[in-house]
Amino acid sequence: MKAIMVMFDSLNRDMLSSYGCEWTRTENFKRLSEKTVTFTNSFAGSLPCMPARRELHTGRYNFLHRCWGPVEPFDDSMPAILKENGVYTHLVSDHAHYWEDGGATYHTRYNSWEAFRGQEGDSWKGEVADPEIPEDAIGRKKHSWRQDWINRKYMPNEEDMPLYRSFKAGMEFIEKNKDSDNWFLQLETFDPHEPFFVPEHYAELYDDDYEGVHFDWPAYQEATGYTDEQIAHVRKRYAALLSMCDAYLGKVLDMMDEHNMWDDTMLIVNTDHGFLLGEHGWFGKNRMPTYTEIARTPFFVWDPRTGVKNKENRQLVQTVDIAPTLLNYFGIDVPADMQGESLRTLISDDTAVREGALFGLHGGHINYTDGRYVYMRAPVSPDDRHLYNYTLLPTHIYSLFTPEELKDMTLEEPLSFTKGCQVLKIRALKPSHNTYQHTLGDFLFDLVNDPEQTLPITDPDLVKSMQEKMSLLMREADAPEEAYIRYGLSRPE
Repeated sequence: MKAIMVMFDSLNRDMLSSYGCEWTRTENFKRLSEKTVTFTNSFAGSLPCMPARRELHTGRYNFLHRCWGPVEPFDDSMPAILKENGVYTHLVSDHAHYWEDGGATYHTRYNSWEAFRGQEGDSWKGEVADPEIPEDAIGRKKHSWRQDWINRKYMPNEEDMPLYRSFKAGMEFIEKNKDSDNWFLQLETFDPHEPFFVPEHYAELYDDDYEGVHFDWPAYQEATGYTDEQIAHVRKRYAALLSMCDAYLGKVLDMMDEHNMWDDTMLIVNTDHGFLLGEHGWFGKNRMPTYTEIARTPFFVWDPRTGVKNKENRQLVQTVDIAPTLLNYFGIDVPADMQGESLRTLISDDTAVREGALFGLHGGHINYTDGRYVYMRAPVSPDDRHLYNYTLLPTHIYSLFTPEELKDMTLEEPLSFTKGCQVLKIRALKPSHNTYQHTLGDFLFDLVNDPEQTLPITDPDLVKSMQEKMSLLMREADAPEEAYIRYGLSRPE
């Protein structure tokens, strides 16, 4: 048995032909849907990048207990469990967050790994002199802006770009090991995450006569300050990068066809979350409510044991289901602390694995969906301080926790999933990613009658029911007591 997971970052499902988009060039995603089960109700759990990857490893929610951070000493790590049970695991990635403080325990869980530098503002090439940057550029100009313009100088051709190099290495692994058994390949690219830096021949696929200021990196903010022309342009830049992703996905499908791998190789194609490109008046993620363009993810699975393909599945699934699905596929027992479920039976006979799902960011809205309705619950007070990190490895994205954060920390009794380990309880000085969600209030949407989430509904009875179901899932996840206070919810007995 073999398994390949092709993972993208910030993949907006509404921009894929597999999910009905008619203007983007994503022929290979359409081809993928013919060879797999396409899930139409797949939701993220914890956002953004590394919280989602912790869920990918552990099969349980991250955002209720801590912000962005590493795999913890007490965590069940899916690739590590595979490795311990004789399944060779290999990671190929250009995702720079793996090599930073807040992600540095992930890649070493695999038997082997390959890294490719240069995405976003990766601290890659060193140049003291300032690079040439368009003076009239608009969009994000924060911490990694200068470094990104240095990095771009070293990628003049498509074959110099991290996406190309990652897929090339992943396909080399497949070619070398296609006749071996018991291996798992995670082939992961940061694209189509911003900035939307892409070879021009992909941009030429789209009719874009924009002649304005340089704009390929939208900041996470309201889009109201941008013109319709600028929004249309940056959407086409995203689409161009999406088409590049599609082209390399097609090469993996070609290899599976050429080597007759469909009989004994699971294929998973997934993402961590989506991205707003002007919808709801916003760019990005993290700052605004977690609308379905962000939370509802494209997700494709081919399980050779079932033979089910070219089929849509409408059952509610999440990122936390990936680890149990892979462990089950290789005949390995799923640890008791994993909240996710193997999708084998769901794929074969449409048996539901859950009635509802949580998703969100640490400190932002807690969101609950049953697949039709989405309820977004904000903290009761914007100034509420009932927010803590529970961890044994206190790191942020780019840094360790500061002495100011650590000075009042306490050592707490074990949580239900910490394998008997006490954990540090550290007050969060601010919500994750400076989210503004806590100031925006609560929302309830009907995804059937209002799929674009433009008309919040008022239904006190439904809100009460959603709050009760949200609280039950929080209890199952062993959410800390203060979370119920922060969000004004009753803890179920």
